[in-house]
Amino acid sequence: MALRDVFYGIAEFSEDVLLAPLDALRALELESWFAANILNWIFMAVLAVALTYWMLQLKKFNDNNEEDRSSTSHSYLGDEQKYQ
Repeated sequence: MALRDVFYGIAEFSEDVLLAPLDALRALELESWFAANILNWIFMAVLAVALTYWMLQLKKFNDNNEEDRSSTSHSYLGDEQKYQ
């Protein structure tokens, strides 16, 4: 068996097995655009839920004043008296 046959085997496996679901989606698009893009709709719904949850958590921490709102990002940058 030549090394060329190994690479042709990998290419054939990729095209015939791994990319078969994408070929099915491409064929489905001719029948129904919404059905072909159902995965995108699911991703957008998950993103909307996650973004809403994140914003509600930020509001909760903001309302409790748990956020450190000092102008320095590190303790060693803001404590000038310690080094003088």
